Amino acid sequence: MIAYPEMADEAHDQIHVDADPLDCFDLATDFAAYPAWASDVKEATILARDEAGRPTRVEYRAAALGYTIRYVLDYDFAEAPSAFSWRLVEGDMLRALDGRYAFTPDADGTQVAYDLRVDLSIPMPGIVRRRAAGKITSAALADLKRVAEAGATR
Repeated sequence: MIAYPEMADEAHDQIHVDADPLDCFDLATDFAAYPAWASDVKEATILARDEAGRPTRVEYRAAALGYTIRYVLDYDFAEAPSAFSWRLVEGDMLRALDGRYAFTPDADGTQVAYDLRVDLSIPMPGIVRRRAAGKITSAALADLKRVAEAGATR
């Protein structure tokens, strides 16, 4: 059996969205709606909310690496509405799934940045892990752009 080094992989990506930063933030934090537009998310269940009503703990079921995996994320809104972050609480096949979205207004919309740190609990070659992390960020940004631009309201 091949032994692969255990370590987290990081991915950073950004995209311009022709929509208002608040629309992008609202879309990205409507976690219950993810199954309707986020390509890999099959189910999202809100487990806890803060005093402002924002979801702070969410359980997901998502397609990943040919499997359906379950994971729970805790969200931090300290930088809202210009950014929010999350960290993995528990999950199948994951030791870390921590990240951050940032929304920066520009001349004709929003620059959306996505940072992600992924640590899989299953052995896998480094190049495959890095590609998986990059695929997650690029797919999430493409989905967000598509939906935000189709429904830009501000």
